[in-house]
Amino acid sequence: MQKQERIRIKKEDKVKIMAGKDKGKIGKVIRVDKKKNRLLVEKANMIKRHVKPSEKNPQGGIVEGEGPIHWSNVMVICSSCVKPARIKMEVQDNGEKVRICAKCNENIDSM
Repeated sequence: MQKQERIRIKKEDKVKIMAGKDKGKIGKVIRVDKKKNRLLVEKANMIKRHVKPSEKNPQGGIVEGEGPIHWSNVMVICSSCVKPARIKMEVQDNGEKVRICAKCNENIDSM
């Protein structure tokens, strides 16, 4: 059984792909799968799938969509310094956990 790691990337984050066939692409996170440590990035790692005819797709055929990417192969882009950066977690005075850019020490969640 795989060890579940802490993913500090959330839906709607802007990320840059750092490894793989789409290295260098920038996109928005569509979905995060915490159990498999993977995420879907908009218009990245596109895969084609053969689909049987159904009500939703009466003709069937080949459908193109995003494929999952391991979270370790992407970095969040900080909106204040506009660069890919590591993320630190900090606990505020009221006990709330906040994600912070390791480069510029700005709050990522408030942007």
